[in-house]
Amino acid sequence: MLRMTVATLLFMALLGMSTAGGVLSKIAPGKSAGTCASTDTVGKVTDSFTKTYGEEPKFIFAAPGRVNLIGEHTDYNDGFVMPCAIDYHMVCAISPSDDDTITAVAADFDCQPNKFSLSDPIVKAENKEDFWSNYVRGVCKVLKEDRGLPLRGAKIVIGGDVPQGAGLSSSAALEVSVGTALNAVMKLGLGPKEVALTGQSAEHWVGCNCGIMDQLISACGEAGHSLLIDCRDLSTYSVKIPKGTSIVIVNSNFKHHLAGLDSEYNQRRSQCEEAAQHFGVSHLRDVSIQDLLKEEKALDPQTFRRARHVVTENDRTEAARKALEKGDLVKMGKLMAESHVSMKDDFEITVPPIDGLVSIIGKVIGDEGGVRMTGGGFGGSVVCLCKDDKVEAVKKAVEEQYPALSGGLKATIIVTTAVQGAGTHTPGLKKTAQVG
Repeated sequence: MLRMTVATLLFMALLGMSTAGGVLSKIAPGKSAGTCASTDTVGKVTDSFTKTYGEEPKFIFAAPGRVNLIGEHTDYNDGFVMPCAIDYHMVCAISPSDDDTITAVAADFDCQPNKFSLSDPIVKAENKEDFWSNYVRGVCKVLKEDRGLPLRGAKIVIGGDVPQGAGLSSSAALEVSVGTALNAVMKLGLGPKEVALTGQSAEHWVGCNCGIMDQLISACGEAGHSLLIDCRDLSTYSVKIPKGTSIVIVNSNFKHHLAGLDSEYNQRRSQCEEAAQHFGVSHLRDVSIQDLLKEEKALDPQTFRRARHVVTENDRTEAARKALEKGDLVKMGKLMAESHVSMKDDFEITVPPIDGLVSIIGKVIGDEGGVRMTGGGFGGSVVCLCKDDKVEAVKKAVEEQYPALSGGLKATIIVTTAVQGAGTHTPGLKKTAQVG
């Protein structure tokens, strides 16, 4: 089990999420016409801004979390992924200021405003209470110091409802919401993909050597569609979610922690890089399964298994795009099942509670859909694609069977839809538009 640090617990508090089980559904309730984040979340962030600064924010921006349907740990190998943005968001309220100071507040966390000057080198906050601010600092550092863009001071409040620790990319949504806000307010001229790359670099600075998928889908998501993303050239291909199909995310509430250079996530990435070096290529994207099998005896057994997952997962992801386009949930389900087995046996990133959820849900949906672990691993969530009429049976089975095999944990069941990527909402106008 991975140890959860105090900083992780603080960040969980920032995002306002509990470990209690239940059912969350945001297909219809809690949305105002035009806004991309829930009215409760926007209201919470706006109220915090007004309380902190004595005025309403000039702009409010929102960036969604994501669920990856298939293609795990392939993004940093220059491979293929197929995520969709989901109806849970991080919100950034912002007003420009007349000085060079960034002042940031976390609406979900009882803390003092965190300030840093843009005239000085941007460094990480060392005290644990301000750990959350490193995501804001990281975005500002990349924009100003790495990209050389003209940032100026701003008043910021962030908050959201993306479940942290569930493998749904709460940190990426935070980075993209802040990056989108600064880009628009400061007129930096970046497109959504450049905002995503900024967020990825910020995450690296904080300490997790992630790929581009999480930030890219948060910035570029399309309503009603997943995106097949080529992580080498960042090209995207829209894949419509078949009519009558539900996206069900089941959070195991078995928490994971990715940030930190000694994390299991970063270790997996190093192992993939080692395998790529053996073949004389920069990334495992350029290794075929035939090439890999020929070199099995020349590779360390663990390194071989890591590489086999990535190589076969790339093939599965491209096949999944074709299956989903045809509305073939039977084929999609087989590919998702193979993906989960590969993550469990070759990449070794699942845990018993996750495997248990996959088994429970798989028995309910049969061959009319698929289920697999989603996210970085070591806890988090499973994603299920199934017919609408199977959702209630999935909920019932999870609620009745999961606590017994998880040591008493209760899962949180999220029924969601694929939504648009990062956008802006101007108070009073009730109008949302994708930025870039």
